[in-house]
Amino acid sequence: MIFDPPLTTATLVQRYKRFLFDALLPDGTAMTGSCPNTGSMRGLTTPGSRIWMSEHDSPTRKYRHMLEIVEADGTMVGVNTGLPNRLAEEAIRLGLVSDLHTYEHSAREQKYGRNSRIDILLSDPERGRAYVEVKNVHFSRSPGLSEFPDSPTTRGAKHLDELGDMVEAGHRAVMIYLVQRDDCDRLRICREFDPAYARAFDRAMSRGVEAYAVKCRVSPTQIRPTGLMTVDEAALAAL
Repeated sequence: MIFDPPLTTATLVQRYKRFLFDALLPDGTAMTGSCPNTGSMRGLTTPGSRIWMSEHDSPTRKYRHMLEIVEADGTMVGVNTGLPNRLAEEAIRLGLVSDLHTYEHSAREQKYGRNSRIDILLSDPERGRAYVEVKNVHFSRSPGLSEFPDSPTTRGAKHLDELGDMVEAGHRAVMIYLVQRDDCDRLRICREFDPAYARAFDRAMSRGVEAYAVKCRVSPTQIRPTGLMTVDEAALAAL
C-alpha cells in the first residue's frame, strides 16, 4: 500500500481519548490530529517519539492530519487499524499466505457466525469457502518478537471460536496476524495479558483453524507485506 502523497513527520506530544493526538511540526507549530487506532497502542505513545502523518483536505474532516506511523525501538511501526485488511488482501494476492491466492473470488465484510462479519471471504467453485479473519499487530517488548493481543479482547476470542465453527461446518478458516513492523521474525500469543484469548486460540488451532503472521516493511512512502513469520511454536507444539 503506497502513501500518496508521502507522509509528513512530526514529534508526538501525547495521545489521548483513544482517538486524538497532539504533536509538534518540524517548525515548532503545535497541532492536533486524529488517531485511527482505539486500542491501547502499548509501547507506542511515548512523548517525544517521531511520528508520520497523512494529510486530508476533506471539508467533512475535523482534523487535517491522521497518525499512520510511530517510531519505537528504532523501527517504524504502522498504527492505522484501517489498513490491515487491505494489507492482508495484498499479501494473499502476492501468494505469501499459503495457497489462499488460488481462490477464484474474494469478498469483504460478509456476515457470518453470531452476528459477526468476516474480514475476507474467499470462495472457489471446486474448493468451497475460506473464512479469513485479520488482526492488527504492533506490540513488541523483546527483540524479534511480536505479541498479540496487547490488551484483553473479548471480540477477538469470539472470532476465534466462530472460525472454529466454520471448520466444523466443512469450510476452511484462517487467522492472519498482520504485523505492521519489520523488526520481528516471530509472533507469540500474549497469554498473560489475555488468558481467555489464549485459550480461544488453543481451541481454534485444535479445531483446525490455520494461523499465519504476515511481516510488513514500513516506511513513510508505503507499507508492504513481505512474507511470513513463525506463529507461537510453543502453543502449536502443545496441541
